[in-house]
Formats: sequence, C-alpha cells, structure tokens
Amino acid sequence: MDSPSSPPGVGRTEGSSVRIGALVPLSRPGWVEAGRHLLAGLELAARDVNGAGGIAGRPLELVVRDTAADPQRAAAAVEELARVGVAAVAGEYHSVVARAAAARADALGLPFLCSSAVLDALTEHPTEWVARLAPAQSQGWQIYADFLLGTGHSRIAVAAEPSVYWASGARILRDHLAARGGSVVELDMSALTPTAMCDELVDNRTTALLLLVGYPEPAVSIVKSVRRDRRLTGIVMGAPAGQPEFGEFATLLGDDSTAIPFLRYLPERLGPLGSRVETELRERLAESPSFVAFEGYDSITVLAEMLRCHGADRARTATSWRRVAVEGTRGHITFSRMPGISVWQWADAPIQVVDRDPAASDRFRTLHSG
Repeated sequence: MDSPSSPPGVGRTEGSSVRIGALVPLSRPGWVEAGRHLLAGLELAARDVNGAGGIAGRPLELVVRDTAADPQRAAAAVEELARVGVAAVAGEYHSVVARAAAARADALGLPFLCSSAVLDALTEHPTEWVARLAPAQSQGWQIYADFLLGTGHSRIAVAAEPSVYWASGARILRDHLAARGGSVVELDMSALTPTAMCDELVDNRTTALLLLVGYPEPAVSIVKSVRRDRRLTGIVMGAPAGQPEFGEFATLLGDDSTAIPFLRYLPERLGPLGSRVETELRERLAESPSFVAFEGYDSITVLAEMLRCHGADRARTATSWRRVAVEGTRGHITFSRMPGISVWQWADAPIQVVDRDPAASDRFRTLHSG
C-alpha cells in the first residue's frame, strides 16, 4: 500500500515539512531491485539534508509512491502528489513510465527531476518543468555502439521485444553503426523462442548479440541458451540497458552473468562525497550500490539545493534549472539544453561500458569510457 515515507530518524512536524514526491518501482512487473536501490539513494540523501538543517530549518519529507512500472499508475501518482502539495517530484527508473510522469508533471506545472530513465523523448515538446540526471539514450547507446566497433564487432544482432524504449535503442544502434559500416539484425523475441533465436544468430553470422528484452525473463533464458549452444562459442553478448548491474543477475546466472558488457553511469573514481555515500549505501542495501542508487542520492541533493536557494514555489523552481551548480556523488551537476532533448539535461553525466569479471562475478571491469 502506498503511503508517505519520512527518512528514518527524522521527526515530522505537521505542516512544517518541505515535501518531495518520490516515484519508485517497488513491485512487479517493475524492476524491484532497481527500485530498491533508487529508494535507498533518495532516502539517504533526505537523511543527510535533514542532518544538515533541512530546507531553511524545515525538515525535508519524502512522499513515496510505487509505480510498479505502470505508466498510468505513475501519472496518477503525479496528480496525487501535486494535490498533497509536494514542492517537486524525483525518481523513476523505467523510461516509458518516466515519460508518462514527465508529461503529467509538465501539464500540472510540477517540477520533476527524472533520476534514472534515459529515453530521449521524455516529453513531446520542450518544457521548463522537467530535468534529468541520467544521460540521454542517444548519448549512451552511441558510446556503446562505438565500443562494439572498437572491439571488432560490426555485424550485430539485437534480441528485442515490442517497446518504445527497445525500439528507440535499436534505432540508435542501427543508425550509428550503419554510418560506420556496421549493421544490425533485429530478432523479434515476441515471435522467437531462445532456441530459434540461436538458429537465427548462426544463419546471420553475427558476432555480437544485444539483449533488448525484459528482465529476468526472457533475458535470463536467452543468456543460458546462447552460453550452451556450441555453435555460438565466439559470440559476445551485451546489455546496454544495464541488466547485469544488479546482484540478482549474477545470482540467477552464476558464471554465465560475466563478460556481458553494459552501460553504467559512474565515474572511473568516486570523489570524497561519492566514496562516503557508497559506504553508507552499502550498509543500507547489504550489497554493493548500483549507479541507480547514486542517481537517487544526487536527485535529492539537487532538489534540496534548489529549494534552499529559490524557495518551495513550484514556478520559481522550474525557472532555476539553468542556475543549478551542485557537487553530486558522481561529479559537478549542471543542467543545459541539448539538441533533440526536450528537458533540462545533465550533459556531463559519466558513462562507462563495464562487465562482470569472469574471474570473479562480483567484480566489475571498465572496458570503455565515454
């Protein structure tokens, strides 16, 4: 059941708190593990803001809503959060869900800082009400395509399911690779079994397969099928959407989870703030924090600074994205307008291609940096 949530250890004084809505996938079919990490980052940052005096002496309160990866549920949550008087909204992981939330926030005049979704077209038209921390999909996935070309892969197959997000990713890869002599074969996983997909990979003589599919299924079954097919011993699998980032991937696949490159939005080295936050997130989560947890922390850090500087008035917040200059866990955060992106965007977000090390599946290797 959805209910307001205050950071642990923070007393609530009715009517005195500054409230921020938090959109998080906490139940299926949402990616629950990603939601848990995102919420851990949001809550830790809120605790730190309150430990430093809150917002002009007023406590910061998170009002958490579970989107369950449902766009309609997310849009309804934004409407409710607007009614209960939040100053802004942060969060969300799933791109299609974030798009629905952004559209509703834009229509209602409610500032929304999207934490972790990457779909370029987050809104249909330019808006002052929405900003984003995660890199745009076109930026990250082009870097991923360059990594593939740089490692000798020009004939790529994508195992894809019907989705605006997957279709957008496939188009970015296809256009970027085609301009550089590469090609993309699209395999429709709504019509193919993993075994039939393996036959297609052999017939098309592809050297790399990208997983543009849901998780855990059919992603896990596809990985197992490819790993066990002797005809495909030399094929490289990749997951630009980041499925291998989370511990559950390694738990479900064991050694098969390694050597699957994915996009990760962390710097090569964390600074003092990032290192301290990493330690505290690890304690909260009882595992290594994903980049999604850092995105959650940075979201609250940015909004808290905006609210301190410009007050809790929604219109003033929406006009202040261009003036943001905040030290986050992963670098200095500012927002700007980027060509083809309709929202305020952190243009310098770190981008890496990493994989799980075959020698130790709980260890990550950095293969390429954008």
